[in-house]
Amino acid sequence: MQLLFERSHPGRGCTILPACDDINLDASLCRAQAPHLPQLSENEISRHYTELAKQTHGVNDGFYPLGSCTMKYNPKINEEIASLPGFTEIHPLQPEHTAQGCLEVLSLADKLFSEITGMDAMTFQPAAGAHGELTGLMLIKAYHQANGDHDRTKILVPDSAHGTNPASASMAGFQVVSIPSLPNGCVDTKALRQAADEHTAGLMLTNPNTVGLFDQNISEITSIVHQAGGLCYYDGANLNAIMGIVRPGDMGFDVVHLNLHKTFSTPHGGGGPGSGAVGCKEFLKPFLPSPTVCKDENGYHFCRNNPQSIGSVKEFYGNFLVVVRALTYVLTLGKEGIPEASSNAVLNCNYMMNHLKDLYDMAFDTGCMHEFVMTLEKLKKEKDVSAMDVAKALLDNGIHPPTMYFPLIVHEALMVEPTETEPREVLDHAIEVFRSIYQTAIEQPESLHEMPLHTPVRRLDEVGAARNPKLRFSFE
Repeated sequence: MQLLFERSHPGRGCTILPACDDINLDASLCRAQAPHLPQLSENEISRHYTELAKQTHGVNDGFYPLGSCTMKYNPKINEEIASLPGFTEIHPLQPEHTAQGCLEVLSLADKLFSEITGMDAMTFQPAAGAHGELTGLMLIKAYHQANGDHDRTKILVPDSAHGTNPASASMAGFQVVSIPSLPNGCVDTKALRQAADEHTAGLMLTNPNTVGLFDQNISEITSIVHQAGGLCYYDGANLNAIMGIVRPGDMGFDVVHLNLHKTFSTPHGGGGPGSGAVGCKEFLKPFLPSPTVCKDENGYHFCRNNPQSIGSVKEFYGNFLVVVRALTYVLTLGKEGIPEASSNAVLNCNYMMNHLKDLYDMAFDTGCMHEFVMTLEKLKKEKDVSAMDVAKALLDNGIHPPTMYFPLIVHEALMVEPTETEPREVLDHAIEVFRSIYQTAIEQPESLHEMPLHTPVRRLDEVGAARNPKLRFSFE
């Protein structure tokens, strides 16, 4: 389809505002030439975005089992609450006494998310999960520096970790040390003991891990790091499997980030801004980004008098309306509903896995938590059908592909996360589609190389697009 710029025609528009009065601006404030803005009628604009919407697959369109991303349905009540004028018609610089409701939201969210994670304080400034990782690592770094422990320069990261973990650690100025996994998919504690030393600043870990397994040695793992003088950071990407059931703080973690745009049902990806809220134990609280929300006899206000704070990591107070949505979700589910959501996520995942493992090889066939990982290595070797081929075939069946080729420790990997918001009928249909694709792979493997057949575009040069992206329109 054409871009807005390609559909543009000089003179077209849909504005009804009168022309501006003449204002004489200093030449240094003026553009050398007018900006390139598309010129279209309202009808053309409406058709353009409707066409885009038709070509986009979201949770509202169909099954979206994107592993480790928790693409759950976003309840409409979240949007209704976040649309209230008292939340939308405020300004971040208005007097605090005129925004008491918004400050109370941040304070209540702090309390509830701290309770869910076993932390003592939260900040909602980070704009996304990886931003939360960086913020958490900055807290760890500030803590060690405040103690004069400047030689702690290493962050231990399992080889099954999200790619953002080592990237965030590197951005924070740490040396990344990879810790191998055992054949069962969990951390090699022997290798961890050997790596944890006087230079260890901390460990980054998610539990359940990226292959969908809960590491039963988690208390030993955090203890090893603590004994070496390091701190433990919990990547909250997979919290959806355990929220309300097990708390990272009780596992021995000192700092945690939450993907409010995943676990707590706020819009994900192109649907809206993210939020990588960070929680910490009491001893790390002095280093939290400034400002924090406090309450005294005069009400709620921002506290900015913390000399040990790492400073702001985002302008103002974070993506506030995402916090409103997430808080609405927590209050809607309540104390009983939150663990029930996690239990249903685990149930759905095991249901799918157990209905597919007679055909597809499971990377770790020991039961799973919220997601499971299939390996198509054998199918690739025997029939030349790759994980990519299966993913493309799913598109023709109205199913968004699972996460492909991740984690890296599993060859030809497909990571499936059904989430708790999918009913059994949807899971049964998805299972049927997966089984049908497998049968095709056995009987007509070459046909899968041509799929998808019925999508707006066919197979793209994804490597070329990644290496030579075209990110701007040329007006020449």
